[in-house]
Amino acid sequence: QLPAVLLMPGFTPVMAVATNKVGSIAGTTASAITYHRRLRPDMRIAAPLAGVAFLGALGGALLASHLPTSVFTPVIMVALAGVLVFVLVRPDFGSDEGGSPLAPGRVLARVLPFGLLVGVYDGTVGPGTGSFLVIGIAALTHVAFLHATAITKIVNAATNLGALVFFVPLGVVHWRVGILLAVANTAGGYLGARTAVRFGSRFVRIVLIVVVVALLARLGWQECTALAPAASADPR
Repeated sequence: QLPAVLLMPGFTPVMAVATNKVGSIAGTTASAITYHRRLRPDMRIAAPLAGVAFLGALGGALLASHLPTSVFTPVIMVALAGVLVFVLVRPDFGSDEGGSPLAPGRVLARVLPFGLLVGVYDGTVGPGTGSFLVIGIAALTHVAFLHATAITKIVNAATNLGALVFFVPLGVVHWRVGILLAVANTAGGYLGARTAVRFGSRFVRIVLIVVVVALLARLGWQECTALAPAASADPR
């Protein structure tokens, strides 16, 4: 969604990130509510994780106001490629509950630093945040992809809120575009969550792979088109 918003005439990178968050928070909130009603994710984990991710996103939004989003593209691509390889070489990962259940205190010790880091990233740029969260939560808490996704939506709603708390007072949100995105994201988030609950963790795994591949292709194309003018201008 963010690359599409970046193509809007007159949008600066910060304006695109901020406006995108209006749509994203609507979609993740609709998904979070739908998942919560059907799966009842463990709020002892989800709530503290969402709290630290909110703070991280607030700091990330501050960072975004000073740095061009283009500097993060190579980092995003490397991280997404790592996620893709990890999922492909472990076909059973995330298909069911992995290993013995961990005590909530031990789980929090694992996931809170991760949540803070992802929150900073999401507040700064955001593409791939959901993928990173699903993989990280599934790996660190030993839950299946479906339940990891339920927690992810709560955390992702918090990161979007954290970014908006910073962006809205700056006046960089384009509200007409943001509200249109919010309406579409709400419908998509609701339908997507219901579909995932119906078809289970293996379906989530397939969608995760498709989304990561598509995002890598989009970012790769973006980098190539950005480098082409520079190469043609080089007198050598």
